[in-house]
Amino acid sequence: MSDQELTLVTDAPANGGSCVARHDGRVVFVRYALPGERVRARITAERGSYWHAECVEVLEPADGRVASLCPIAGVDGAGCCDLAFADPAAARALKGEVVSNQLARLGGYDWQGEAEPVGEGGPTGWRSRVRLEVGADGRAGFHRYHSEELVTDLRCGQLPAGMITGLAEQSWRPGDHVHVVADDDGVRHVVSTGRGHRPQVHEGDYHATQWVGRRRWQIPVTAFWQAHRHAAALYSALIADWAAPEVGMTAWDLYGGAGIFAAALAEEVGESGRVISVDTSRAATGAARAALADLPQVSVRTDSVRRVLGAQRTAADVAVLDPPRAGAGREVIEALAAAGVPRLVHIGCEAASFARDIGLYRKHGYAVQQIRVFDAFPLTHHVECVALLVR
Repeated sequence: MSDQELTLVTDAPANGGSCVARHDGRVVFVRYALPGERVRARITAERGSYWHAECVEVLEPADGRVASLCPIAGVDGAGCCDLAFADPAAARALKGEVVSNQLARLGGYDWQGEAEPVGEGGPTGWRSRVRLEVGADGRAGFHRYHSEELVTDLRCGQLPAGMITGLAEQSWRPGDHVHVVADDDGVRHVVSTGRGHRPQVHEGDYHATQWVGRRRWQIPVTAFWQAHRHAAALYSALIADWAAPEVGMTAWDLYGGAGIFAAALAEEVGESGRVISVDTSRAATGAARAALADLPQVSVRTDSVRRVLGAQRTAADVAVLDPPRAGAGREVIEALAAAGVPRLVHIGCEAASFARDIGLYRKHGYAVQQIRVFDAFPLTHHVECVALLVR
């Protein structure tokens, strides 16, 4: 069936960036389409009872369709910006609908809303860091969707002006990754990494400077930091508000990375309080220890969240979780419930995993007080979800 073309009418958005259509009773997930469009779609894969397809021609467009905001994305292009053809307001509404659907199906929770913009500025030029792949010809590029093939035109709509200037013309070691960071001090850092050799700094330094408020972090260019340049400050303020820590309290910062949220929590609990920040990444926890060295109430652990939770003998007053895309999962949520943590702030960067975790919390007696969804990755289908839960 692959490469067969069909004329389809799309319906509701699905998690993952596609829209649902039907052909002879079979569900077809169509990429590069908006709900309510009549399209010509090419079948790309069969998965049992359903097919995957991509829109190759729009016969009747939806009102939210615009000229692509990314010159390299789309069918036969790079896989970077899979919603570049959607008006930003329409994209935020669509993302809200996807999260609402996932919460209802997987979390048993009714939520309605839209994704909110992150900071000022439009949907383009928001990214502060990017990783490029290097092909056998020594040229850096972006992967095509679900493909090893690279697009070596680097004009992605997510990247600010000047971020990748000159990099497309350079020759790199085949198989390497090229990490580029435009930091908060306006410095560009370019580092290449690959199997069998140490990271090589081509421009700037191996560490990039990031600020949240008046606090400074030195983050390895290859380590995690929020991709959207305004996200770290926004989430930090929200966490401090929703966690509602008070002087003398104990707070757990789980999957804490470089300690952005630990810093916000520490300011509120004071030196008589306690903050334990946990992450498996040595690069992240090393950056956290350096940035938070003046806060004696913060303890940074390089370990798994499950193991640290199992070793705790004193319960926390509040816990903040920012797990990877797969979510926190059953064991971690069971441990939090067994510890009797009365207040939780949970962050999720994948709608289905977030919804599953919300359902697990609710089964353990937690009630959802608030949920906000952020358009933290404009031009793509990705979102960042934040929930406040109380016992």
